[in-house]
Order: sequence, then structure tokens, then C-alpha cells
Amino acid sequence: MPIQIETRFAFELPSPTDVLLQFEAADIPEQPILSSHCDLTQCDHCAPVPAQDGIGQRIWIRANGEFKVDYSASVEPQRQLAELSSLQALLPHDLPGEAVEYLFDSRYCPADDFQAFVEAEFAGTTGGARIAAIRDWISDRFSYAPGSSTVETGAAESFISRKGICRDYAHVLVSLARASTIPARYVACYAPGVDPPDFHAVAEVFLADPTIEEGGTWQLVDATGMADPAETVKIGVGRDAADVSFLTSFGPSNFRSSSVRVTKE
Repeated sequence: MPIQIETRFAFELPSPTDVLLQFEAADIPEQPILSSHCDLTQCDHCAPVPAQDGIGQRIWIRANGEFKVDYSASVEPQRQLAELSSLQALLPHDLPGEAVEYLFDSRYCPADDFQAFVEAEFAGTTGGARIAAIRDWISDRFSYAPGSSTVETGAAESFISRKGICRDYAHVLVSLARASTIPARYVACYAPGVDPPDFHAVAEVFLADPTIEEGGTWQLVDATGMADPAETVKIGVGRDAADVSFLTSFGPSNFRSSSVRVTKE
């Protein structure tokens, strides 16, 4: 079923500034883009560059003054889905290079700090069953509370406060998965049913692929429960939110407005 996306946002740059944007649906085999349209304010420089792991693209701009983005797309997710709890873990030495970096700590995800906790709380579980248990633990104990965290909040702070937004839920899940020696990455995405409507964030974990001997598969996991993996549209992936911010300004900027609408056709 095609997913319709409409995104608009605007910001102000008081002086000529370089800005890195990442807001377009990734054009990858698991989610063919049926149509898309993007209007950007005219600026001094505008150039697309590949995003992390070759999933999606970023756009470099250099602009001054008010800058507006108006983007729409129709995307049809067709990804491989599996019953999460049935998937086995891969031993670290069997992991492909693309997955190894997602075992390590990152800016917002200090996985090493959670190793003792996951071994005590989720003892007796492995692989996808461990991830399902982590997802359910977060879902049961956390409160979705807009305004309760900032761009500086990491998984440790969210773990203590037991509240946050999708970004915080994803950071905690990623951290607990990595602490369990399961590669996990942060996914910026669009999904229908997100409340309030906005850019969304989920986790993605790397587990054994039951259809390919010694193969692996990335599986989307949303501890907020709002996004269905079958209807989720990836924008990009990274170690944590720092890698896939929809707007990274390399100088002073003032955010003006944002509107995101995601529906099923």
C-alpha cells in the first residue's frame, strides 16, 4: 500500500551558513518511490550527497535569510518482514562489516553502561526474543511525553526518567540491543499513525536471516508502538540521532515552522 508524505519546514539563517538537510524518503529496493516533488528556496549552493550506509541522501545548502522546504512523495514499502522473536542472533565474528560499527557506543547510546542490566533483566533470552523483550520492557515502563527531553538527552537520561519521545525510545532500545551484542542502528523515518504527526524515529536490529544460510537481516523495531514496519518509510540510518538529523546547521540558525503529514493511500 503506497504511503503519501507531505513535509514542510522553514528556518532562518542570519548570515551565509552551510546546512546539511536529510528529509527525503530513501530510494532503496525495500521501498520504491512512486513519485516525489521537492521545492527548495533558491540559495548560493545546493548539492545532494550520499547518506550513511548508502541509505537515502543528504543535501548540502549554503544560504542566507529565510529558507523553506516543501516536499511530497508517494512510497510503497516492500521490505522483508519476519516474526521478530523467531530470529536468532549472529555471533560477533560472523557479522558483516556493515553491521560491526553498530555494536559500539555512540554519542547518545552508551551501550557498555547497560551490559549488567540487560544480562540481569533479560536473562534466558537471545536474538530476536531478547529484542522483543527489550521492546516490550520499554513500551510498558516509559511514558511518551513531548517536551520532556532535549536534543542533548541521551539513552542514560531517558532510562532514568522513563519518559521521552520517539527519539528517546529509539536511543534506549539501540543501547540495550548493543549491550546484548546485537547490532542496532537509529532510523529516521516517516510512518502513518504517528501522534503528534512529525518526523519519526525507530530502531533497526541485525539478526540472522532464516532464508539465507549465514545471512543477516535488518529488522525495524518501534518501542513506541506507533509505527508498523510494513508501513514505515526510511529517511536514513545512523549510529544515533546525531547522524540523521533532518537539519544540521554549521552556524547560527532559527527554526521557524514544521509540518509533517503521512497517510496511507
